[in-house]
Amino acid sequence: MSLLGFARVLVVTAVEAERAAVAGGLGAATAVTTAAVGVGPAAAAAGTARLLTRAECAGEPFDAVLCAGIGGGFAPLAAVGGLVIADVSIAADLGAEDHDAFVDVEALGFGRSRHPADRRLLDGLRAALPDAVVAPVLTVSTATGSAARTAALAARVPGAGAEAMEGFGVAAAAEGVAFAELRAISNPVGPRDRAAWRIPDALARLRTAFAALAAFPAPPGPAEPPAPAA
Repeated sequence: MSLLGFARVLVVTAVEAERAAVAGGLGAATAVTTAAVGVGPAAAAAGTARLLTRAECAGEPFDAVLCAGIGGGFAPLAAVGGLVIADVSIAADLGAEDHDAFVDVEALGFGRSRHPADRRLLDGLRAALPDAVVAPVLTVSTATGSAARTAALAARVPGAGAEAMEGFGVAAAAEGVAFAELRAISNPVGPRDRAAWRIPDALARLRTAFAALAAFPAPPGPAEPPAPAA
C-alpha cells in the first residue's frame, strides 16, 4: 500500500509518543516506516541519515521522507488543535547576530537555511488534509518562551505557521528525496505557559491526520502511451 502515491515512505518524529500516534493512524499502511529519531535538528538529521543509508544499502531506498510531530503555532494563523503543513522548513536561528539584527546563513554566504517541500508531496498533503494551514514551519534549537522572541521570529519569517525542532535537520539529511513536514499544534508560540499546552489533543490530531493520509486515494499514475497505429 502506497502513501500519497509514493511507494516507500519514511515518517520520522522526535519522540516515541509522536511515532505511536503516526503509526496508530496509518494502521496497516505497510509501505510506511515510522521512526523516532530524537529531539532537535542534529539528532533528527543524524537519525534520518542513518535510516536512509540503511535502506539504500539494502536495495530498498525510500522515495519520500515526512517529518511529523507536534509543535507550537503562531497565532492567529495556526490554532491549537489544528494542523500546519510546511511549504518550506526554515532553520530560523541558523545565522549570526549583528548587534540587534539577525543575519541568516544565506546572507553570510555559508549555505542555506530553507528547504522547500517537495511539490508532489505537498500537493498530496494539501488534498488529503484540506483544513490544514500551509505555511513556513520554523526549526529552532531552543523552544520559544517569550513575547519578545515570538515577535522577532514572526518578523524574521512573515507568515510563519509553526515552530518545532526537527524539520530542517530531517530535510538536510533527505537531500535528493521528496521531503515535507507536518505539525499538529499543541500550544501557541509565546510566553511559556504549561497550563495552555494541549499535548494529548495534538497527538490525537496527529493520529487522525495520518488516518486520513492512509485512506486518501493515491493519485493516478502517468497515462499509458497510445498504442501505435496499425
